[in-house]
Amino acid sequence: MSEPFLGEVRMVAFSFAPRGWALCDGQLLPINQNQALFSLLGTVYGGDGVRTFALPDLRGRTPVHADTGHPLGQASGAETHTLVPAETPSHTHSVRAAAATAASPNPSGDLLAKPATPIYGPAKNLLNLLPGTVSMNGGQAHENMQPYLVVNFAIALSGIYPTPN
Repeated sequence: MSEPFLGEVRMVAFSFAPRGWALCDGQLLPINQNQALFSLLGTVYGGDGVRTFALPDLRGRTPVHADTGHPLGQASGAETHTLVPAETPSHTHSVRAAAATAASPNPSGDLLAKPATPIYGPAKNLLNLLPGTVSMNGGQAHENMQPYLVVNFAIALSGIYPTPN
């Protein structure tokens, strides 16, 4: 690896941080032993700013480029989400049907029709549908993650001190 910038973050396809690097797992470092790195990161990612500061924690996270709406250190999003009715778009499920008696088992247009031979008994002893049979909200969380491949992120603990252009 070429000499990195101090505080540079790289992806690695192995399970450890190379010498001079640390995994981006949110660990706290002592300021007195890492003054140059602290001067770059401050307490953006955590720490008390007196004795400790934190490295970025990218476990289970996707990095996003900083801008005015997404400042450095901001964490957002969730791995799972439970929809509420207000998040479900208004919609209908229409059924196309004909009042005529069916004349073919596979009619064009695939319309439902009254069967030529009764297949149901008289309309007595009807049962109600079980609750949730046609429910639009099961109240359970679903996965909310894009496809992913897990790698490790490492941050340089030493290297060239970066300066703005």
